[in-house]
Amino acid sequence: MRALSGLIAAVGLGVATLAVGCTPGSGANTTITVASLSSSKGPITFATGALGTGYLPALLRQWNDAHPRQHVTLILLPNESDDQHAQLVANLQTHSSRYDVMSLDVIWTAEFATNGWIVPLSPRLFPLRDFLLPAVATARYAGKLFAVPFVSNAGLLYYRTDILNAAHVGPPRTWDQLARLASTLAPRYHLAGYAGQLAPYEGLTVNFAEAVQSAGGSILSPDGTTVRLDSRQARQGLQFLLDGLKAGWIPRAALRYDEAASATAFVRGKLLFLRNWPYVYAQAAARHSAVAGKFGVTALPGPDGPGSAVLGGSNLAISAYSRHQGTALAFIEFLTGLPSERRVLVDASQPPVWTNIYSDRALIRRFPYLPTLKKAILGTRPRPQIPSYGQFSLIISSTIHQALQLDWAAGPTITRLTNQLRTFVRSG
Repeated sequence: MRALSGLIAAVGLGVATLAVGCTPGSGANTTITVASLSSSKGPITFATGALGTGYLPALLRQWNDAHPRQHVTLILLPNESDDQHAQLVANLQTHSSRYDVMSLDVIWTAEFATNGWIVPLSPRLFPLRDFLLPAVATARYAGKLFAVPFVSNAGLLYYRTDILNAAHVGPPRTWDQLARLASTLAPRYHLAGYAGQLAPYEGLTVNFAEAVQSAGGSILSPDGTTVRLDSRQARQGLQFLLDGLKAGWIPRAALRYDEAASATAFVRGKLLFLRNWPYVYAQAAARHSAVAGKFGVTALPGPDGPGSAVLGGSNLAISAYSRHQGTALAFIEFLTGLPSERRVLVDASQPPVWTNIYSDRALIRRFPYLPTLKKAILGTRPRPQIPSYGQFSLIISSTIHQALQLDWAAGPTITRLTNQLRTFVRSG
């Protein structure tokens, strides 16, 4: 396999740079020799969220047929990111070997690395220069590579082409255009106007962050040490969401929507506009979809033009407690290889991390939003790489959800949230 041969070439039959149980600040550096890596083969498990995994059956069959003694068993985690995180952490805290390869949300790298739950990898084992740079950055922590980029992500705006074409208008580029079309055009067709993910979980943190960013603001400084939320731009971003709910062009049902529920509403023909991830494209284009052939995808709108998306995606990491890390490494190489990445896009509309896929003319004909998606990913802002990100996100989503649900004023809400986050950052 290229993973093992690459190790041999890189270290001259010496020591592979795959460290076990090593936290960034611990100084521990237990290494595995090439011989021990080769012998650490056997059946493994692959734990990943259930959402958007239509590509997996074919890829798992391909791997298992070629590696009968290194069979991969799929473990499907819950749909929501918060629930996936809770299940993984509960397992890893017991040092269980149940999970070998794990698909991790890009925001978890710092936490999992700091706790010693995943092993650092040699950057020389993977063609990182061929990957989207923002995706690679999410897999690093404390100067080390702790995971391998698998799929990237950026929020996009889905819209009904049939309805907009009938009205002789293009997709909205600004918040005002979105509000006008969602409030006037959608009711003519008995549709709700616009929805994102406004339930109290990580999805709401992302939607709120995108609104703040699109207005020109930010929640934290790039290094995650200073709260910058208390700004006119943050108030403008929150006001956009509050106004939509109050005016009714954002339905109250959106306060319960996660990614799956909001996607279902659009696919069933209940929404004019939807903010969601690229994987929804495959669902909307499917034969049973009420909007097949009647929808398009564009960049998120902002106050005065295209908005700013939050960087999403997932990385593949090896559990520090895996008993077959050699197979785990080879399986990650297989999943992140160019042929597999193309299949992930074709079968499930998941954004690949290989940059050259986005310029493939045949794929662009099939997925015309690819150039827009690449531009969106390259222009995204990452969420902060802090070990306590989960608690940070919970503070935001719970406060913002209360504000949206109870129609709190934007100014006092931003002040309250700023104070909460400052207390959190100081205590962290």
